[in-house]
Amino acid sequence: MIPSTLSSRLSLYGLVGVAAAAVHALVLLALGLVMPLWLANPLAFLAASLAGYLGHARFTFRQETGGQRFARRWLVIQYAINLTVSGVLPLALPNSLGEPVRVAILVFTPTALNALIWSRAARFSRRRRDHLITPLRHADDLGLSPATNKAILELASLGRLDSSSLLVNGPVAAEGFHAWQKLKQTHPQLQICLHLCLTEGPSSADPALLPDLVDAHGYLKRSFGQWLLLSLLPRRHPSRIRIEKQLGLEIDAQIQKFRNFCADAPIHLDGHQHIHLVPIVLKAALARAADNGITWMRLTEEPLPTGLPLRFWGDAIRQLGLLKWLVLQLLSRKARPAIHRCGLASNQSFAGVLFTGQMAGAPMLAAWKELSSADPQPGSTPPLLLAHPAGPLDIDLATVGFAVSQPFAASTWRQREWRALQDL
Repeated sequence: MIPSTLSSRLSLYGLVGVAAAAVHALVLLALGLVMPLWLANPLAFLAASLAGYLGHARFTFRQETGGQRFARRWLVIQYAINLTVSGVLPLALPNSLGEPVRVAILVFTPTALNALIWSRAARFSRRRRDHLITPLRHADDLGLSPATNKAILELASLGRLDSSSLLVNGPVAAEGFHAWQKLKQTHPQLQICLHLCLTEGPSSADPALLPDLVDAHGYLKRSFGQWLLLSLLPRRHPSRIRIEKQLGLEIDAQIQKFRNFCADAPIHLDGHQHIHLVPIVLKAALARAADNGITWMRLTEEPLPTGLPLRFWGDAIRQLGLLKWLVLQLLSRKARPAIHRCGLASNQSFAGVLFTGQMAGAPMLAAWKELSSADPQPGSTPPLLLAHPAGPLDIDLATVGFAVSQPFAASTWRQREWRALQDL
């Protein structure tokens, strides 16, 4: 049976390859009538790549794809690699090989590369079709507003959330926490995390001790970008030493507030605006992990979802989601070894940065599917899907120090994310 299957696959691969070659030749002949050969050939090759991309997905590797297209990234990879090889290989081959050998290498090298690329694309498609793991659904900002608390608590009561993060300096943190704990009596699996906040809201430590971190009203004032720049200062720079001391006081105070709520339970820690991943903050948090029972820290390594219409990628670029994704990918990859060296656990993958603030509809479904297809990793908690659900904003956050979050919390996307989690 295996030889028969292999024989059929090789036959289909050959037929699709011949069809792609025919497309290349026909398009090249047609375009050669109206443009130079150096321009016509790459365009003809693109048409051939598209034919192979569709043909191999639909026929050769139908068992893996179910007849669906490969992810578009594989077409880009195949085209880029083949263009590079076809341009570089003729220049790299020495004349001493002889013409027959050179021709054989030029013909069969792209063929072998294409077989490898489409095989990997097929395995990628198979993983995406198989539901290997169930991601956890997480909501940030419990305690930010009554509207946020209401949405999070309702979702948790319906079994549509697995965890939430408590903003201990939020205006309704106590109300949110106590309602969450009451809900845990009937939903004991629910988890709550410390949502470390260093960019807005009232400080938890005495503002007089934090002159570099707070404004005249005692509200935390340094942005994510400013914390990132502080991380670039030399470790012995006077400003860094002074600010690190104040940072430690604020982190200690927020941990203590969380302890006042949760007593001696192990602490799972993440950050408002993912501030915990900024190197200077991460270092301070990890230094306190052992003494304060911090056992888990969130990472934001987010795989790019597949199958999304191009307009969503345009949105991600325009709204800087792609830039945020890139920054947090780099910070997470730098943070993961340090977190594990300290003996902390973390989630194996994540979704919620690329389309942050607009996790509803197709982006949420694509992210969920991508996370579900991940291979379980020993020692890591399941993938985490992040959203920010809330009802219509019912307080003025700017008056309580959360001016940065005001437009985000007031957006109608908060209700759309609420509904999206209900339907997920």
